[in-house]
Amino acid sequence: MDRQDFVKRMALLTGGWALFPKSIFANGHFINNTNTLENVGIQLFSVPAFLEKDFKGTIGFLAEMGFGEVELFGPYPYSSESGKQRWKAVTPMLGFSGSGYFGLSETEVKSTLTEYGLTVPAMHTDLDTLENKITDLGKAKETLGFEYVVLPAIPDERRKTLDDYKRMAETFNLVGKQAKEEGLKFAYHNHGYGLSEVGGQIPLQLILDNTDPDLVFLEMDLFWTIAGKADPITYLKTYSDRYHLMHVKDMKEIQTFSGDGGDASQWIPLFPNMTSAGSGVVDLKTIIPMAKKYGVKHFFVEQDMVQDPQVALKKSIDYLKSI
Repeated sequence: MDRQDFVKRMALLTGGWALFPKSIFANGHFINNTNTLENVGIQLFSVPAFLEKDFKGTIGFLAEMGFGEVELFGPYPYSSESGKQRWKAVTPMLGFSGSGYFGLSETEVKSTLTEYGLTVPAMHTDLDTLENKITDLGKAKETLGFEYVVLPAIPDERRKTLDDYKRMAETFNLVGKQAKEEGLKFAYHNHGYGLSEVGGQIPLQLILDNTDPDLVFLEMDLFWTIAGKADPITYLKTYSDRYHLMHVKDMKEIQTFSGDGGDASQWIPLFPNMTSAGSGVVDLKTIIPMAKKYGVKHFFVEQDMVQDPQVALKKSIDYLKSI
């Protein structure tokens, strides 16, 4: 690392510390609540290459670690063509063919999960599929049993301005209504964008304040929330009972985006900063009980493209079941 890079990284790190309340750091105030999480889930995006190679064997070792729930990610056979095309741009580096069922049928996926005692409370899918193929998601629910359909990200071209975010709030209300008609709940998973002030407003808050709390729920990603310079506990309190799901990630050190977190060039440098739950500086002993208090029902370990999952994921679940 040259001197210029070192200075930039130090400025990012020290600046980040000044921005956050102490609540998100390890060794903060400890809420004593033993056995906080009885059932820990995993977002399968953590191990796509393993699932592609041996779906049944990978599900088996996840179950043996102690995971009780899984969260699926697309694309699926019924996903929109635009959603499938977006995946094609990233599947080579992920080591899987671009099938959220990993080449299996819904029935085969369900059979394997049932064999190992895992359930599917939620699945991620793209916005086009949510807008135009919600009935297909409703049919898939009948086999897989999930309750939540989750949008993992707003497409870049649909979040350029505050007006875009206002329109997205309207879209979320419509998707939430259609999901409810299919017996589903719609949730939005935040990344780090939309958390910085634009024109005197926070885009994520604009969405939350302009959506129906009975139709639009949230999945908080701890890592990206903190990277976006936001305090997880503040959002959990302010929007109590809106956050029903959480991606549990830890940070080796507190780092924030170089800008507003709006593009992949800002996300990629932060991936190496992810670490197993309990191995970093985020105060999960405080955040997890608070999340439960304010309405989070499902907690999913996620460590994107994790190396040595047998070790890293085991550390995460063991830690989360110990607090």
